[in-house]
Order: sequence, then C-alpha cells, then structure tokens
Amino acid sequence: MKITFEEIKNSEVIKTYIRKADESLIALGYTEHSFAHVTKVAQIAKDILLTLGYSEREAELAQIAGYLHDIGNVINRVDHAQSGAVMAFRILDNMGADPEDIATIITAIGNHDESTAFPVNPVAAALILADKTDVRYTRVRNQDFASFDIHDRVNYSVKESTVHVEKGSHLELRLKIDTQMCAVMDYFEIFLNRMILCRKAAEKLGLAFQLVINGQRLI
Repeated sequence: MKITFEEIKNSEVIKTYIRKADESLIALGYTEHSFAHVTKVAQIAKDILLTLGYSEREAELAQIAGYLHDIGNVINRVDHAQSGAVMAFRILDNMGADPEDIATIITAIGNHDESTAFPVNPVAAALILADKTDVRYTRVRNQDFASFDIHDRVNYSVKESTVHVEKGSHLELRLKIDTQMCAVMDYFEIFLNRMILCRKAAEKLGLAFQLVINGQRLI
C-alpha cells in the first residue's frame, strides 16, 4: 500500500509520539520540536524535491520522513535518529506501507542528526536541509532573557528564515538576525557543523549551499 502523508498526519498514534517526545525535550531545555517544527520540516523537504524535479512520490516520502523524523526523542535525545527510524519502521509496517517506501523513509530518519548524518539519498538530503535550516525565534521556549544561553540567543535572534532553491544552481538559507541579540560569529559557533552538513546534503542534490545573513552572503 502506498501510504500517504495525510494518513501519517492524521494518525493519533503518531501525534502522541510527537507530543510526548517534545515533552521530554521541554524537560531537557531544548527548543521546540513539536508539531510546528515537524510540519515545517515536512513541507520544506517536500518543496525542495518538487522544485528540483523529483517525482511527487519521492517528495511525499520526504514529507513523511520530515514529519516523523524526531519521534525517537520520546526514547532519548541520544541516538534519537536511529531509535526514531526503528519506531517509524514499526509504525509504517503496521499501517501496511510498501517496504520500498518504508526503507526510504527510515533511511532518511536514521541519517538526519549531525553526529551520524549523511545524505545517502535525495530524500535524506532533503530532510537534512529542511531540518537544519529551521532556525527561528519562535522555537525558543525560555522567556527569561537574562538566563538565555548561547543556543537561546542564536535562535531568538533569527527574526526571519527562508529557504530558496534555484534548480541546477544552489540552495540558499536567508536569515535576518537581530545582531543586538546575537553576533553573526555566535551563529557560526553554534551552527557550523549544521552548515557543513547542509553543504553535503545540497551537493547530493546537485546544488551549492549558500548562507545569507542580513543580506550578506557568508557561505
């Protein structure tokens, strides 16, 4: 059976795992990883592949992977990509999904976290790019500015974030940063590994990765 994104999105089981996973991350002090994050990641991953001319089905698989990619946090933040992939396998298998589709989805999920990530296929590459470019002030839960750590400052400083894809050329992450809240160098200190991973993922899709902050191209 060709599982659809709507079936995934409407699953009460999956909603529960996403919600409970985010509750764990709240306790650990992480930024928002709930429905806003996974919905945005799912949409961007889909849009990237559609813009590049991949099939509707490949784009939908990236969308599904994006929606499911963080459920492993319900077990533990450590190795959440791998535990999430195993969870997704069981969920999708129980829903009667096609094995080829399951394999593609869980491969992408298992390869999205910086510590072990690699863009092994286009769906995985799209997921990496969608996930690592979701930086915005609305993900910061801590409202006490005096207690902000560098992660809070970096995320909170990003007032606008967009991903632009130019087929056959480049993928550009455009950020508008409040430099009173966070210096550009602070952004690099926190997100350098993510940007390197984004470059590898973009290359998998035949693109160059570019980072533009406040109108200035930095990568």
